[in-house]
Amino acid sequence: MKSPFLALQLLLLSLIAGGPYLDAQQFLESSTGRLPVFNEYSSQVAIADVDGDGDLDLSFANGSGFSSAGQAQQVRLYINDGNANFSDESVNRLGILTGYGRDVEFGDVDGDGDLDMAVANDFLTPQKLLINNGIGFFTDESAARIPQFNMSSSHCSFGDIDDDGDLDLWFTRGGSTRFGSGQAQLWINDGNGFFSNETSQRLPQQNVSAPMDSIFGDLDGDLDLDMIEGHRDSNSKLYINQGGVFIDATSGNLPADSNTYSYDLGDLDGDGDLDVIGANSGIGSREAVFQNDGSGSFTNVTSTVLPNSSNPNIDDNDSKFLDYDDDGDLDVVVCAIGGPERMLRNNGNGFLTLVSGTISSVGDSSLDVEVGDLDADGDLDMVTAQGESGSFRNRLYLNQGPATDTQPPTIPTWEEVGDVLVGAGPIRVRAMVRDDMTSDRGSFFQSIIIEWSTGAQFAPVQMSWMGHDLYRGLIPDPGFSTIVTYRIRATDFTGNSMTTSERSYVVGTPQANFRRGDVNEDGDRNVADAVRALSYLFGGGIAPECLDSVDCNDDGANDVSDVITLLDYLFQSGSAPPDPFDCGSDPTDDPLSCDSTQESCL
Repeated sequence: MKSPFLALQLLLLSLIAGGPYLDAQQFLESSTGRLPVFNEYSSQVAIADVDGDGDLDLSFANGSGFSSAGQAQQVRLYINDGNANFSDESVNRLGILTGYGRDVEFGDVDGDGDLDMAVANDFLTPQKLLINNGIGFFTDESAARIPQFNMSSSHCSFGDIDDDGDLDLWFTRGGSTRFGSGQAQLWINDGNGFFSNETSQRLPQQNVSAPMDSIFGDLDGDLDLDMIEGHRDSNSKLYINQGGVFIDATSGNLPADSNTYSYDLGDLDGDGDLDVIGANSGIGSREAVFQNDGSGSFTNVTSTVLPNSSNPNIDDNDSKFLDYDDDGDLDVVVCAIGGPERMLRNNGNGFLTLVSGTISSVGDSSLDVEVGDLDADGDLDMVTAQGESGSFRNRLYLNQGPATDTQPPTIPTWEEVGDVLVGAGPIRVRAMVRDDMTSDRGSFFQSIIIEWSTGAQFAPVQMSWMGHDLYRGLIPDPGFSTIVTYRIRATDFTGNSMTTSERSYVVGTPQANFRRGDVNEDGDRNVADAVRALSYLFGGGIAPECLDSVDCNDDGANDVSDVITLLDYLFQSGSAPPDPFDCGSDPTDDPLSCDSTQESCL
């Protein structure tokens, strides 16, 4: 078991609550009458709109036992009526889905626009993948869609790690329990929601001890997904993505930690890159803060930005970034074992101060916290998952204000497209999009679109979620030479909108391949080519399809000098016609062209 010193913890927290930093209560414990009561061991909670009705629903990963298996329990799915009144529809929508759930996550694995469900299970049991029918009813298709073997996992993560437009799956893996040692698993999506195990091809082959958390994020600013995996019994790992293959970049880049139960990623200091906060990662089971230099290299700045006066030695399990006071920076909520949740306020420069009185003081056993606007009133609410000890009653905290979300999303980075040729196909554009909270699914948005144009009017293209705060969309090929202008527009859950500046790229005509001097396109140069050229120039013959082939001296014009150059080469040992002597495109810019590549060059 973790810390047995419950009374000491509560005393410490009461002393903290008597400190100078006091806020009016903002997050009111509102579970009664709103959240179904099941005294089940809940390790994780996920917030997602599973039935597509525009409000946020809840799911809990359940199954008892800390270090050894207890009772297998039902994964719970609670459906929101739009006003944060939740009904238990677990069996109706999931079927009998029992196990030793440690995590539940949502992502559209089959590309049909709705959210499917993955469940990480402990104690050497199968992992689960359930497919959504579009209105929030799920079918367990694990046996057909994901690798089938027993393992002990504490967390799973969706992310498009190979940039092919679909979501792949990462599972932490322990030994006989999640606290044992094992190799993380990476399963690659075929685009239709069927996964193959490519762990050996894409991950360093190494066992790690007690992996508790995994979180994707673009840590080095190159618009792909890297990974931090948090470990309880050993230093955590930093994996950098290089073309869909991960390298272990921990050494020299990720500071040592001690007892990590979870990590969260967010731009704490407002410099555009993702920083790290770890629950229980610091010395003496305190939180740890690692600052990113922008390249994916981190420095431990805990003592500077989160001094011990605001960072008590409490048995914590999770933390989340959120802008609870609507001032445009990310604050932090921390959930604890044996005491109330805590709020850390950001001063705008990344310095965190403990504030008391913002959250109802409920001493419970929180293993996870998630945030989202559950009652659709424009501010962020909170849900905690309860397990390990106490009554196991999950909690709902509704935000009473006074702050509502007035801050638009931010788009710190989006892809700059280079010039392309007609026929190159759809052009991928990726963007980093953030709002007033973080989670494994990033923030919640009404829409994120690319607006693109070849003239005055812009057309929208929906962008798909890649993982954490990355989104991906495809600009169609216009089919003709033009300039394409594009921009990214993001609208958050409350309706605040942000649009980037415009960027553009050229769609050019593909250059045809030809042989200079091969006027009749038979793949050779001989007197017949000279005759064909003379017929075109002086005899009223049909123009060749490739006028560049007639331009034997490459002066940008078709005239008798081209015929003389060719004949001189053929019969007088003159210089060969300029490139392309063999098949290729014209290296010089001139008015002549080819309608298409010569058949002999195909």
